Amino acid sequence: MAGTGRMPAEWEPHERTLIQWPVRESLIYPESYEEICAGYAAAARAVAAFEPVTVIAAEDTARQAEQLCGGAAEIFSTPHSDAWVRDSGPTVVKREDGTRLGIRWQFNAWGGKYFPSEPDHEAARAVLEHLEIPRTDVPIVLEGGSIHTDGQGTLLTTAQCLLNPNRNPGLSREKIEKILLSSLGAEKILWLNQGLAGDETDGHVDNIACFARPGAVLFQTCSDPADNNYEITEENRRILHTARDASGRPMEVIELPQPPARYYDGLRLTLSYINFYLVNGGLILPVFGEDAEKTDRAAEEILRGVFPRRKIRKVNGIPLVREGGDIHCITQQIPAAG
Repeated sequence: MAGTGRMPAEWEPHERTLIQWPVRESLIYPESYEEICAGYAAAARAVAAFEPVTVIAAEDTARQAEQLCGGAAEIFSTPHSDAWVRDSGPTVVKREDGTRLGIRWQFNAWGGKYFPSEPDHEAARAVLEHLEIPRTDVPIVLEGGSIHTDGQGTLLTTAQCLLNPNRNPGLSREKIEKILLSSLGAEKILWLNQGLAGDETDGHVDNIACFARPGAVLFQTCSDPADNNYEITEENRRILHTARDASGRPMEVIELPQPPARYYDGLRLTLSYINFYLVNGGLILPVFGEDAEKTDRAAEEILRGVFPRRKIRKVNGIPLVREGGDIHCITQQIPAAG
């Protein structure tokens, strides 16, 4: 595979996980800052039970991050303006000789929805220097939550996000494909159409579908025709059932139930079990409780069957999802060298 290197699948060994600490001024609900920080700390401690964690924190919040994480994480201090490292942070690929290269994408705060975004762009550079991983800059606006890989040549994404004019208005689908395939060592992109209703990221794929293994995709479905997600998920189901990956395999589609619709401050929350995060030997699963207890249990049972050798650790997803993301959105894996 030509290009900078190969993006490993999330289930391949990690050296560590990155998490970026909340910034009060950037929050949708700054009055909930303490609750949100507690949610990030809980996520950091859950991941740290399986692998090292580096928390990126500004100078004025580094001590708070260290205290709430309880010594479970390394704290790396550098300026930043937001807390979604999956999207603003680097993507690390592996070369054929086992060495690593950090890709720094262009980051424009989800299509210019929030500013400033430059501190996050610089934080991606700083953390790669801290980890002593060389860097290349790729001239395309992209968030890590908008792509998923099987590590064997196939990428999964949504047209709603990657082809949105607020990202790369001067680039055609063909040009975007060429840049991504070359940068991530892939050969084919499976294009879903839309992401979940109400997702302010413009339809990130990590809320609706992800690879479970090569040739198999986990997919969140909606069974209620009156729900805004029904037509979205039905269309994406049809796409997946007719898709073939880079090796020519048809997709095995493993369905997860959608949690009941839930609202906060008049807005629908983007609840997703697909937004779990794979760690070394484990799986960190967001759950939502209350009226979602039945689907929480069903999702856990399905994932236990898909990943029988992984220990599932559940975290409360609500404090994070109120701010627009969940456990996968606040983490970024650094693949192991070699």
